[in-house]
Amino acid sequence: MNQDLRTLCKDAEEQKKPRLNSGHRARFSERLHQEFPERKPRPILFFLKIAAALFILISIGVYFFVNKEVGLPEEGTTLVKSASKTDVQEISLGDLSPDLKKVENYYLATINLELAKLEVSQENKDLVDGFMERLAELNVEYQRLNKELNTIGPNDQTISALIQNLQLRLRLLQKLKDTLIELKSSKNETAISI
Repeated sequence: MNQDLRTLCKDAEEQKKPRLNSGHRARFSERLHQEFPERKPRPILFFLKIAAALFILISIGVYFFVNKEVGLPEEGTTLVKSASKTDVQEISLGDLSPDLKKVENYYLATINLELAKLEVSQENKDLVDGFMERLAELNVEYQRLNKELNTIGPNDQTISALIQNLQLRLRLLQKLKDTLIELKSSKNETAISI
């Protein structure tokens, strides 16, 4: 009865392992190839992949070539940066605080949107030109206020004057828009009555 436990455990494990029938692997491999045959690569797809890769490479090359052409100075010109007053960092209304930046961006975007919506024709050209002259004056005043902001420094009076300038420009454009609508509707009424 003196048997080694290690040999008994090994023998028990080997008896529990299932054994495959002879030729099982060959039959399984053959059946696998029948169900899922190997696909040969299509030559058309191969050429499409090559064409796509060439297209990408050519596009990248053209992009860098065009950017290189734009960035190079012409022969005979020298690039020298001279120090001037414009090199000094100027601050604007939006640089003072995030809230003021939002206000400035809102008014400037709305003003630009209103300008883009204007319908100028031969009949209303004089009216629009008059309003545009006033807008140009307000823009010059805005630039003067910005210079004052840079020279004197931020203060409540300058900040409120800048905001009022933006508000005035927007109101002026809205008034122009209303006037153009009235002018158009009056022309439509006279055309209908005739």
